[in-house]
Amino acid sequence: MLPDGRPARVVAGSAEALPLADASVDVAHARWAYFFGPGCEPGLAELARVLRPGGVACLVDNDATRSTFGAWFTRAYPAYDPVAVQRFWDRQGFRTEALTIRWTFEHREDLEAVVRIELPPGPAEAALAEHDGLAVDYAVALRWRRY
Repeated sequence: MLPDGRPARVVAGSAEALPLADASVDVAHARWAYFFGPGCEPGLAELARVLRPGGVACLVDNDATRSTFGAWFTRAYPAYDPVAVQRFWDRQGFRTEALTIRWTFEHREDLEAVVRIELPPGPAEAALAEHDGLAVDYAVALRWRRY
């Protein structure tokens, strides 16, 4: 619910072409959309276009510098450079907070299905072969910027 009593809306769109008017959004949230940093400039320009003055963009991305999943991600994407990615976000004016979440599953098949969605086939199978249990620590970077 918005402060004026109207219901909030969720609108899906591509990062480079949001189906919204200029300066029409108070909060934009993107999850697992920008974790490679450089190359995301068209999407960030689109965020700047649609956010009202004082609006905030919140981005949740992988943090490959720590956690079990971070190690898997690093092996799956060896060209990924987390230091360069962080520098990119700093230059864009975003603040970053490191968070650790945890995946917990009731069944091994569910864990396996998620890992196979998150990682390419070879790295997914390698990660599953080395990991026992039904939980995985998962580091993320929460990035935000007020416009």
